[in-house]
Amino acid sequence: MEKTSKLIAAPVAWRAVAYVLMIAFVVLTIFPLFWLGYSSLKPHAEIIQHPMALPRSPSFDNYVNAWTEGKLDLAMMNSFIYTTVATVSTLFLALAASFGVTKFPYKSRKFFIGAFSLGLMITMHAVIVPLFLVEVKLHLVNTRIGVIIPFIAFNLPMSILIGVSYVRGIPDAIIESAEIDGAKYRWIFWRIIFPLCTPVVATIVILAFLQHWNEFLFVFVFTTKAAMKSLPVAITQFAGRLNFEYGLQYASLVIGILPMIIFYIIFHAQLIKGFGEGSLKE
Repeated sequence: MEKTSKLIAAPVAWRAVAYVLMIAFVVLTIFPLFWLGYSSLKPHAEIIQHPMALPRSPSFDNYVNAWTEGKLDLAMMNSFIYTTVATVSTLFLALAASFGVTKFPYKSRKFFIGAFSLGLMITMHAVIVPLFLVEVKLHLVNTRIGVIIPFIAFNLPMSILIGVSYVRGIPDAIIESAEIDGAKYRWIFWRIIFPLCTPVVATIVILAFLQHWNEFLFVFVFTTKAAMKSLPVAITQFAGRLNFEYGLQYASLVIGILPMIIFYIIFHAQLIKGFGEGSLKE
């Protein structure tokens, strides 16, 4: 009887520990966002004097000043342009490559899959200098295409591997039937492969959107004009070496974070579904 009670008590204890750890993780994750939100409603002096206290008289002046002084409207438009074009391009290129390396009848398919996997090992910090020199020679500095191309290139390996794991599970009989009917590979991709990949499309789009929206280094290095800066780069103007406008900085950070939070809230179910179905296809 004592052994049975001990066996029952052990899982209960571990479950309690697990709940405590998960609650602690949630608190540590949510509290910084909550603190950032209410701190952005305080003036600079109050943030310095009482950094953890709630605002005495909440005000949206920091948001108005950050939006106008930092020209965040232009920066946000640039971020949407970079993110949208790069995400759509990454999606179609990744699915096309996934279709090619999984369904085309040639022997070097494994080589190309391995080459795409090696792309995950190349970090942007390792190639930023030679990439900058290439863009200077090609006159791509201070152009949107000079930012979008690296965005696509560094997001493709992961997107392709996600697509490969899903496209591989599509029955070959469907493609063979279309070929017997005289369909070309282009028609098969648009009419068969792409519609069947809806779950993994959502996964690739969400991951690419979040990564492209948060990208800082490429825009910071490849652009010098204020008209080309993205939102993450524009936010840094409120944190100089000699002065720190905490109120404006916190308000601009909230402006930059909100689109990501809204986007994830809307599409998080598709993200989970895409990963789940992708793993089942594998």
